[in-house]
Amino acid sequence: MRNTLVIYSSIDGHTQKIASKISEHIKNDANIDLTSLAEAQSLSLKNYQQIIIGASIRYGNYRKELFKFIEKNFDEISNKDNAFFSVNVVARKPEKNTPDTNPYIAKFLKATKWKPNKLDVFAGVVDYPTYNFFDRFMIRLIMWITKGPTDVKTRFEFTDWKRVEDFSKSLI
Repeated sequence: MRNTLVIYSSIDGHTQKIASKISEHIKNDANIDLTSLAEAQSLSLKNYQQIIIGASIRYGNYRKELFKFIEKNFDEISNKDNAFFSVNVVARKPEKNTPDTNPYIAKFLKATKWKPNKLDVFAGVVDYPTYNFFDRFMIRLIMWITKGPTDVKTRFEFTDWKRVEDFSKSLI
């Protein structure tokens, strides 16, 4: 069995949840290590044959640490079986929910020289009740502008879990 490292960059925990589901789907075919991007900074990637990275968007951007990690480990990641998935609420829209149509995947590919072997994008969550005042206000404003849900007492999950499963199977 090959050793697989699944790394997630998650702000509110949903990307971590998706990374966990991917790990569950492939655990019978690989030895899985699931870790946060922060924890991955201190890992040696040499012992892994496959590296999967998932990252979320907040206010239109991925975390800067994501790009630093990829740049620092570019050769090691590129020379292995690898994949990247993005989690963003824009992907809730059918016309923006594929790697070819999602603006954040395009932004990611422009910002890094890494060209992942496999790419996917999953719609995330808007969880108003858990946000602080500023995030709740800003995310609600963005949702209003983009014709998304704005009820601040509600959690809206847009993730297509069957799609996550299908992506997972493509990694085996």
